[in-house]
Amino acid sequence: MIKIGCREFSISSDNAAAQILFAGIRFLLAGLAVATTGSIIRRRVIIPQKSSVPKIFKLSLFQTVAQYIFFYIGLSHTSGVRASIVQGTNVFAALIVAGLIYKLEKLSLRKMIGCVIGFAGVVLINTTGTSLSGGRFFKGDFLIMLSTVAYAFSSVLLKKYTKYESPVVLSGHQFIVGGALLISAGLLTGGRLGNISPAGIGSLLYLVFVSAAAYSIWSVLMKHYPVSRVAVFGFMTPVFGVITSLIFLNESADFGLVHLFSLMLVCAGILTVNSDNTENAE
Repeated sequence: MIKIGCREFSISSDNAAAQILFAGIRFLLAGLAVATTGSIIRRRVIIPQKSSVPKIFKLSLFQTVAQYIFFYIGLSHTSGVRASIVQGTNVFAALIVAGLIYKLEKLSLRKMIGCVIGFAGVVLINTTGTSLSGGRFFKGDFLIMLSTVAYAFSSVLLKKYTKYESPVVLSGHQFIVGGALLISAGLLTGGRLGNISPAGIGSLLYLVFVSAAAYSIWSVLMKHYPVSRVAVFGFMTPVFGVITSLIFLNESADFGLVHLFSLMLVCAGILTVNSDNTENAE
């Protein structure tokens, strides 16, 4: 949908300012949707406490600003199929950051094996001699991988902050802050949306819904379960991403046996990590 939206809004692959602006509009609207829905459910306007403001800013810098600047620009320089598979590394990054840097949970041997298996799939897709590899790695795939690192830190921060804070308040307001920052950056660097079409608006509204609904649910789960238990389901991103790219972006020419095998390795990583029963719900 990001690719379709960029196409409908006439945003070229080398127009980083417009891509950032597009992302900012998406997340600002998503944040407003979360805050409004949360306020209606609670029958009062949800406003973050003063002590929550620094956490919201820090979370927004990793979750929204850094992650999606890298992702939007990276996606414009690679295919949806490749981006979906490379994005599968976000789970490995989250487990490593949670286990080795923040010591929130034990990084067991089984989890490490799962990381190695899954990452092998990502390496494989970038070392084949197909039209999808080569120089494009550093322009597109490398930026996608950087976005997964930002995702990993945001996951751990969310886990820490939701221990004492409302997941809905954090998710909604970090989107608002991050979206506003992205819009400002996009406009200041000359970003503008081109053609406005019903299909473009439709793709934008769908992305707003995905961010508002999925991230809110994810943040609630992160509050009650270990990072590895929640993050591991992110491995399904390559599965659905590849399928939808083949259907909606007509990228069948970009998909071959090597990519199928790499996808299988990523899925094997999911099963390996998820079969570790050493962590329980809190």
